[in-house]
Amino acid sequence: MEEYAYVYILASGFKHLYIGLTTEFEKRIWQHRNGAFPASFTDRYNIKDLVYYERYGCIHTAIAREKQLKRWSRVKKIRLIVEQNPTWRDLSLEWGKPIGSFPERGDGS
Repeated sequence: MEEYAYVYILASGFKHLYIGLTTEFEKRIWQHRNGAFPASFTDRYNIKDLVYYERYGCIHTAIAREKQLKRWSRVKKIRLIVEQNPTWRDLSLEWGKPIGSFPERGDGS
């Protein structure tokens, strides 16, 4: 099974930002959302919304990207988020929920 590395950005309601990297994406986001590490930066500032992420097949490339994003100015990070997710929607909200059925088409296709 192929393993991926994810670079992600979380945000709070006040737009505090956190950039992280993980190979266990869903587990790590769950940990952030559920305060698995009290006294952590994300828990202290209530940073729980997944607003941006990138997937990499090579951990070294992901590490380099995480370092690059952390060096960016706040304005540049916000532009990156807004370009892909203009409403700052939490991209993890639908995880684990059942997918609705597709409407049937009566035209045979």
